[in-house]
Amino acid sequence: MRRLPKKQAIFLPDEWNIIEDGFHPEKNFMLETIFTVANGYLGLRGNLDEDFPDKSQSFKATYINGFYEEYDITYPEGGYGFAKRGEAMVNVADVKTFEIMIEGEKFNLFSGKIYKHIRKLDMKSGTVVREILWESERGRKIYISFERLACFKRQHLGAINIRIKLLNFSGRIKIVSKIDGNSSNLLETEDVRVGSGIEKFPFETIKAYCNKLNGFLMQKTKKSILSYGCMVDHVLSIKEFFCKSFADKEKNLVIFEIEFDAKQDMEYSLTKYFSYFTQRDVEEDLIEEHCAAEILEAKKIGFNNLLKEQREFLETFWENADVVVKGDPKIQQAIRFSLFSLLQSTGRNGISNIAAKGLTGEGYGGHYFWDSEIYIMPFFIYTQPEIAKMLLLYRYNILDAARKRARELHHRGALYPWRTIAGKECSAYFPAGTAQYHINADIVYAIKKYFEATDDLEFIKNYGAEIVFEVARFYAELGHFSEAKDGKFCIFCVTGPDEYTALVDNNAYTNYMVKMTLEFATNLYTLLKEKDSDAFEKLCRKIELSQNEVLLWKNIADNMYLPYNPELKIIPQDDSFIYKKRLDLSKIPENQFPLLLNWHYLDIYRYQVCKQPDVLLLIYLLRENFSFEDLKNNYEYYEPITTHDSSLSPAIFSILAAELGYLDKAYEYFVYTARMDLDDLNDNTKDGIHAACMGGAWQALVFGFGGMRTNKGVLSFAPKLPERLEYLSFKVRYKGKVLKVEITKSIASYTLLDGESIQLSHHGSSFELKRGQTKEFILVN
Repeated sequence: MRRLPKKQAIFLPDEWNIIEDGFHPEKNFMLETIFTVANGYLGLRGNLDEDFPDKSQSFKATYINGFYEEYDITYPEGGYGFAKRGEAMVNVADVKTFEIMIEGEKFNLFSGKIYKHIRKLDMKSGTVVREILWESERGRKIYISFERLACFKRQHLGAINIRIKLLNFSGRIKIVSKIDGNSSNLLETEDVRVGSGIEKFPFETIKAYCNKLNGFLMQKTKKSILSYGCMVDHVLSIKEFFCKSFADKEKNLVIFEIEFDAKQDMEYSLTKYFSYFTQRDVEEDLIEEHCAAEILEAKKIGFNNLLKEQREFLETFWENADVVVKGDPKIQQAIRFSLFSLLQSTGRNGISNIAAKGLTGEGYGGHYFWDSEIYIMPFFIYTQPEIAKMLLLYRYNILDAARKRARELHHRGALYPWRTIAGKECSAYFPAGTAQYHINADIVYAIKKYFEATDDLEFIKNYGAEIVFEVARFYAELGHFSEAKDGKFCIFCVTGPDEYTALVDNNAYTNYMVKMTLEFATNLYTLLKEKDSDAFEKLCRKIELSQNEVLLWKNIADNMYLPYNPELKIIPQDDSFIYKKRLDLSKIPENQFPLLLNWHYLDIYRYQVCKQPDVLLLIYLLRENFSFEDLKNNYEYYEPITTHDSSLSPAIFSILAAELGYLDKAYEYFVYTARMDLDDLNDNTKDGIHAACMGGAWQALVFGFGGMRTNKGVLSFAPKLPERLEYLSFKVRYKGKVLKVEITKSIASYTLLDGESIQLSHHGSSFELKRGQTKEFILVN
């Protein structure tokens, strides 16, 4: 068994803030990720406001969720159906870097003396604030602060406020502000998880102008042929100042040079407002107009009122989503950082989703994976269902692309891409990409859970059922009834969630999830027919769905081959897995993990070794299908051979270990999940957050230590706290009701905050709660 690495935190253990006390340039890459501010649409990587001199230790970036450039995928040896053209999130124009001169001396933390440097991500106000007390090489002392936000209520808008006070002199201040359109993406890298594939500079600048303190830059991608625009404006706290501005389309720049005389001990401020729109939001010829309207409104409102709006938005968010943990302040900090990061990362417009690295870095090219549905979606389903709905709407909006991909592979129905932005399959390695056909079922699973939790029949009628039916149609053609398996329906040559085992027959996760999909599709067919015959008939006509096809789905579901080994009393991961040699992870040097960066895939594929849970994830997701003995036997079998090379892994092990009563082990896995980015446990936070891992941290608390399950339409709980935790509380939205759960070492209590009544279960004991009622249970260790 592999031991999980541990590191010492550099952030102060504050429950609502991420605080860097002091200046840590050696950790700059990682800090840029952590101090990102984003709003689901616009992401501002946490670069220093005055820039970082050593470009090899910094990656300056601004991202727009869902805005991408295309690139050609080349193969030394190609083949039919290989992904040919990829999509990657692009790094757009930078507006957050300033050059500040004090009496001709450049403000630069690498010169002079730093008396104070504190950087704080405030998760209640949704801002990053830097406060600096600095002395120049000539002895001039200044206080300077930067406050940066991306507005949650106005997703196209952001602002930066600079405050400067001269402490031991009076003098001339010059601030150079820019729209710098020379941003580039990361170049090629040996780490397959990072490189974007697109050329260094993917833009053509098609417009650049300035007018005093206002300026605009518009660029178009060279291959995807998508335009975006960025407009800025500046407001100063004094009337007497000098401004020189100029735009250079050829150099992709709009520059503002602002100068004024400052008196000692007087504070001066400059606020920079900026707005981004893309051709995916509005027509190309309306981009400039929309940017201008956003900026005008921002100036009317003012920076302080934008801050107020931000706090109000987050107050509502935390009221619904907060998880309170007592016993270790670092854990409270970590779970709030996880939830805040998910909010910052998540698209809410139906044309974007959640990239694996959020909007903090371009690892994995800014692609959306199954992470969204399996790891992140549960948090939104049970706390912010309106956001969950928009994420599912994104999947509907790329359904036509999924249909096209299925046809390309000679199937009916729809095959969703393993990794994508706008719908194209962007995975160049099909054994761990296209072959992961379970992506279809993962999306259906999220639809099913959303529908169970919300009873949103309108979504099902208008969007969800069409996805489910097309996925079911695809699966019906993916396998066949095999005489060699007693006439059972088998699915050959697929890859399950464990990417260290590829192109196998009858992957258990896939087969069970396909069965779930076909059963759900059959049930939806009957439900729609009964509830809304007009909508039902309209959909059947649209996709040419017949009852005979649905009867086939039911037959397949009833006769799906479900692997089981009676001697080992486990579910084999696939037909060949248990016959391979088991890999002893304790004998592998730690510097060879992750294996995918140090071993050839052929070497990995021939062993019993798992990158992440596969059978165990199946048992977790479809828990009602398996006994406690099934869980225990499979956990004991697969845990010793799982490397946890995927950040998706520890959370699931934590949840299942908690149910098994292995609370110390569950807590260890949970801490690794929760602190992964704040402590940079995998040495790759520089490339961006692990968004799925953050969703997993919420699940580990709620489904793990809270013991929550939603089987058969009933909320059930089986809470138990590990030794290190003293208290846990969270809220759950379910079928329009709001429930608060509080757990201590000795008592679990349930309070219905909203809704007339709700039926619940505590450790197998059913009970009903009325509005405002609380029921307590004594916990027995």
